[in-house]
Amino acid sequence: MIFAILLAIPVVVGLFMIMHSLIDRNFENPEVENTKIAELVQPDEEILLEATTQKPDKTEDPEEPPPEMEMVALDLDMNADIENAAPQASIDVSISSTGMSAGDGEYLPIVKVAPIYPRRAQTRGISGYCIVEYTVTASGAIRDPKAVECEPAGVFEKASVKASLKFKYKPRVVDGEAIEVGGVQNKFTYELEQ
Repeated sequence: MIFAILLAIPVVVGLFMIMHSLIDRNFENPEVENTKIAELVQPDEEILLEATTQKPDKTEDPEEPPPEMEMVALDLDMNADIENAAPQASIDVSISSTGMSAGDGEYLPIVKVAPIYPRRAQTRGISGYCIVEYTVTASGAIRDPKAVECEPAGVFEKASVKASLKFKYKPRVVDGEAIEVGGVQNKFTYELEQ
């Protein structure tokens, strides 16, 4: 081993000396004239914009107006069957009898929107209900909705409150003046069809 190391040291030093001398040497051949390297110049190119392409001709307005559309009667049936790859769902929107009467001047529901069945509950097959309490304003809108009783808890509250905000009522009228009605409750029932 020692012999190999002693032999390797002069070989390595010699190789370094030879490489240094090769790098240091000028290899110019006096017989060969200096050659000029060709210049590579990229010509300027014009960028052409396609602004001259023809656009299609403008269509002329029809001479007679389109026929009037027939008024479609809206079906306000609150049974919402949601089409989805998950199990089918039906939602029952009903008003509890709390504070509600059908006498003259009482508030009456005009628009009721079915809530969207929460996808997480639908895919897991969870059914239940949620009671939302709110105030019917003098304009018939909903104010301050809050979930007061929901089963199971934490599943249907958000969808029920969001749907109740879209409700519209004919406000209660007392002495010819619309007034607010507080404590109105609505029960949303969430059931999956079998």
